[in-house]
This record gives sequence, C-alpha cells and structure tokens, in this order.
Amino acid sequence: MIGALLEGMSMGLLLSAMVGPVFFSLIQGSLEKGFRYAAVLALGILVSDSVYVLITYYGVTFLADLPNYEKVLGYVGGVILIGFGLGSFLKISRQRPNSGGIQLSEARKKTAFLKGLSINGINPFVLLFWISIASVVQVKEHFTRSDVAVYYGGILGTVFTIDLIKALIAKKLRPLVTPQVMSKLNLGVGLLMIAFGIRMLWWAVGR
Repeated sequence: MIGALLEGMSMGLLLSAMVGPVFFSLIQGSLEKGFRYAAVLALGILVSDSVYVLITYYGVTFLADLPNYEKVLGYVGGVILIGFGLGSFLKISRQRPNSGGIQLSEARKKTAFLKGLSINGINPFVLLFWISIASVVQVKEHFTRSDVAVYYGGILGTVFTIDLIKALIAKKLRPLVTPQVMSKLNLGVGLLMIAFGIRMLWWAVGR
C-alpha cells in the first residue's frame, strides 16, 4: 500500500508540473482576490479531477467508444477558455485586489468553485491524462482495491496540496504587485487563455 501511495504521489507531482490554464488561473486568482479565493478554486479543480477519476476508472472503455466525445469536448472547452481569456481583459482597469484575509462572500465562493470546476473539467487533455492513468491502473495486476484507492488518493492529494502551495506563494508576492503589474498579468493571462483555447480548438479540428 505504501508503494501505491508513493507511485500516486509521484504521478501527482508530474501532473502538478504541467503548466496550463489551471496554473495561470490559480496564480491570477490568488494575486487578484486572495488566498481564500484561490483555495476554493483549487477545491473546484479537485472535485473536477475526482469526477474524471470515477468516470475513467469505471468507464474508460465506454468513453473511448462514444462517437466524437473528445472532439465535442475540445470545441466546447476551446470556446470557454477563449471566453475566460476575453474576460481577463475586462479586469485590466480595475483596482489592486483587497487583502486575502477578508472573508469571501458565498457568491464569490461559488464563482471560484465553479471556475475551477469548469476550467479543469472542459480541458480534454485532463480527460486524456486520467484515461491514461486508468489504463496504467488496469495493467497493475498486483494492485488490490485498497491499493487503487490509495494510488488515486496520492495523485489527488498531491495535486491539491501543490495547488494550495502555488496560491500561497503567489499571495506572498502580493506586496510587490502594483496596479500596473496586475494589468500586465491580466493581459498576459488573457492572451494565454485564448492561446490555450485556440490550441484546443485546433486539436479538436484535427481529431
């Protein structure tokens, strides 16, 4: 069981090292709205990953047989990411964020949670990652059900922990963030989101 946990943690480190829309959303969220917001956003990402774990583990073969599933997800995901990117442009003229110690309103919590859930959930590359993990688990014949649960728990726990660390580090840098820096960050994040969205659409076209 310890071996399964260590394997899961190492795979979680690999997933956390990938730089994509989720990474930039966490950093931007922590700098702009504080650590609490980014933590709730990370929770949405965790729930999204957990749903994918259940879907891929119990239905990886079924998903692979669905016609144009990945293609449709790619189109929808690309459009949503481009929408998030354009939304970042609207923040450029706003003031510097308030302190991260302020209690989040329920509406803000829901917004953060849904953003994390959607940005991670509509990314077909995340789905492909979890499909590959499900395939790896299937060939580990020595894994018991407990080992499988510990393996997935190691991945999810590691990813969530590192997401929180990323947000915390970003929060520590907030005193250095001027309104001009925040404007440039929002512009950069917006462009990157649009780039990821276009890449996803291009990937879907080629399927």
